[in-house]
Amino acid sequence: IKGESDRSVFDTVWDRIYVTTLFSFEWKTIGRSIEFALQISRNQPSKVFVGGIAASLMHEAFQAEPHWRGIRFIKGLLSESPAASLQLDDFAEELYSNDRDGTPIEDLIPDYSILDQIRNQYVYPVHDAYFAYASRGCVRKCHFCGVPKLEGDQRDANPISYIVRGIDERFGPKKDLTLMDNNVVASENYKNIIAEIRDLGFTPGAKLHRSGKVPVQRRVDFNQGVDARILCKDKMFLREMSTICIKPLRIAFDHIGVRKPYETAIRFAHEFGLNSLSNYMLYNFHDSPGDLYERMRLNINLNEELGTRIFSFPMRYQPTDLKDRSHIGKNWNRYYLRSMQIILQATHGIVSGEPQFFRRAFGNTIGEFEVLLLRPEKFLFNRVWY
Repeated sequence: IKGESDRSVFDTVWDRIYVTTLFSFEWKTIGRSIEFALQISRNQPSKVFVGGIAASLMHEAFQAEPHWRGIRFIKGLLSESPAASLQLDDFAEELYSNDRDGTPIEDLIPDYSILDQIRNQYVYPVHDAYFAYASRGCVRKCHFCGVPKLEGDQRDANPISYIVRGIDERFGPKKDLTLMDNNVVASENYKNIIAEIRDLGFTPGAKLHRSGKVPVQRRVDFNQGVDARILCKDKMFLREMSTICIKPLRIAFDHIGVRKPYETAIRFAHEFGLNSLSNYMLYNFHDSPGDLYERMRLNINLNEELGTRIFSFPMRYQPTDLKDRSHIGKNWNRYYLRSMQIILQATHGIVSGEPQFFRRAFGNTIGEFEVLLLRPEKFLFNRVWY
């Protein structure tokens, strides 16, 4: 279930209740979900298991809550045997507590039927895709990122074909391939990963043919983005990427210090025909509003020069161990952050790569952008009306 609205769960006596957590700043919402799980368990905390991102990054904070004593908070990936990963007690004869040699939960085929169970509450946007990892962890140790704490050092995962075949057998073929690697181009097995994707049929122009249905275009999405600092070192990386039906190619542009490698990577991508591009832009960390504008504007300049279609997702930095969104970077202030949020609300969170729209939304210079950030919020959102 999603949320606390489905009361039908009280009609069943559950062996075990799992709660997943995402963002640490949603502490209050997570707390409500945990309390709801306790109600469903009829106040038997030993039946409740809480894991995921926030539970891993703030593990000690969760364990310190006295009214959650007895709940098992799982830290990190479920990469050991099921009994070890879930901290099961064999003495208490808990369900599967003797499974100390089985396949790690991390390596099992995901249960896609969960998406059908919540369809009335929420339609997942990427519902027709294989979800997989070609690699886990990252070679970087960026201070703003939780991946090193969650997944550790870079290493290869199970073959993608193993996941794809398993999903095909249980749930039927999917249109897209969504890979959630944190830094796939850092893998020593990179060429083999791309070759495996090609072998699975995800080549440029590929379509999925289903019986009685119109063929649909397939696509590959490295959803977490790729590393410009590696892409710029050798054209091989983007040459290989151009042999699969990737759309869009997502490249991180976290601070102005990586401008040169980022721009080089974009030019290499264009050279190999990869013109549908996206990037993640961190702000509210060590940057300033001018720094953010300069990065956004660079994409517009590249679009005008190369004919690329780059759109951006500015992502507001929050410390990975903070229980709310109160963090304000040293070069920002609360009003600037609110103004940026309002502009992004009007653009649905995306910085359009269309030059005319960008200038209208964010100004034609850093000075104009900073003036916009000082405007009243109603003016920002309803600029045309005013």
